[in-house]
Amino acid sequence: MPDDLLIARNPEADSTLPFLVRIPLGPHGIVVKARQTWPREKKVYCHRAEGWPADADIVERLAVRSCTRRGPAIDLVLARARENRSQFVIAQARGREMIFWQSPRTVKQARPAVRIPTARAHGQVLEVVVDTAEKYPYTFNGQQATTSRRRLPAGDYAVLLDERVVAAVERKTIEDLAASLLSGRLTYALAELTALPRAAVVVEDRYSRLFKLEHAPGARVAEALAEAQARFPAVPIVFCETRPLAQEWTYRWLGACLSELTAAEDHRDLDLTFASGAPVVLREVPTRRNQAPRPDGAVDAAAVRVWARAHDLPVNDRGRLPQSLVDAYLLDQARRSE
Repeated sequence: MPDDLLIARNPEADSTLPFLVRIPLGPHGIVVKARQTWPREKKVYCHRAEGWPADADIVERLAVRSCTRRGPAIDLVLARARENRSQFVIAQARGREMIFWQSPRTVKQARPAVRIPTARAHGQVLEVVVDTAEKYPYTFNGQQATTSRRRLPAGDYAVLLDERVVAAVERKTIEDLAASLLSGRLTYALAELTALPRAAVVVEDRYSRLFKLEHAPGARVAEALAEAQARFPAVPIVFCETRPLAQEWTYRWLGACLSELTAAEDHRDLDLTFASGAPVVLREVPTRRNQAPRPDGAVDAAAVRVWARAHDLPVNDRGRLPQSLVDAYLLDQARRSE
């Protein structure tokens, strides 16, 4: 029969891992330092300890039903009804041992049951500029995008229009968000982002995690977040569940911004052309036979695309047309009918 799972206080007062956990495996067990007594909200980082102290200050003694090792994983089942299954994963990273304590709940949170789409962002292969200060940047390998590195005036990821940064995203982990809110650093970052035509902040976690941080009071962080959003309403702060989902949102949002701003720029140029009285050469728009009448206010997407290509305006081959492009088309049709 396996021994009990023992959890004690770490006698090292200056350690960032306040607990010792004795895993009942082998003749003397495996002892690790841990940040928490159970992986409830997220995976718990552990570090191997030298041994179990003789005068250990026991916090919990939990009966174990089974404890077996399968390769790099130690499967642990406790003799209780709830929170009874967990797993210690022992791996090597950068030449040193890494131990993570996880439960079915934390694994589900880390890997939500969603499939990241691979379709293009607004019908284009996006060119994303990554700030050189990003240590572990998004790669966008799963999306149809290319990346380059340069120093950005604001944000961590951006898209350019005529070599100008027109949209940028600031990336934050939940811990970084809380620290920057309480220190006031985020206020300066948001002020810089507001100088851009489009800007946003993406958080690689859930909003509920603000109230589960160890070293930051949830009420103060939530209050500071609300003040920042009220002060800078033009810069949305979006919470995504995981890092992959935050990357996906960043890709889609930058693509939407670039498409919208490109169409707005072309619309402005078209208005200048009409105002100058320059002749506009239009191609005849083919009509489809047996075409059903369209409701009032609706436009023929095919006609808009033919018209846009005749004016050398960028337009996607399928999907929703930017409203600015539709407005430009309707404006031209109205002027021609006068």
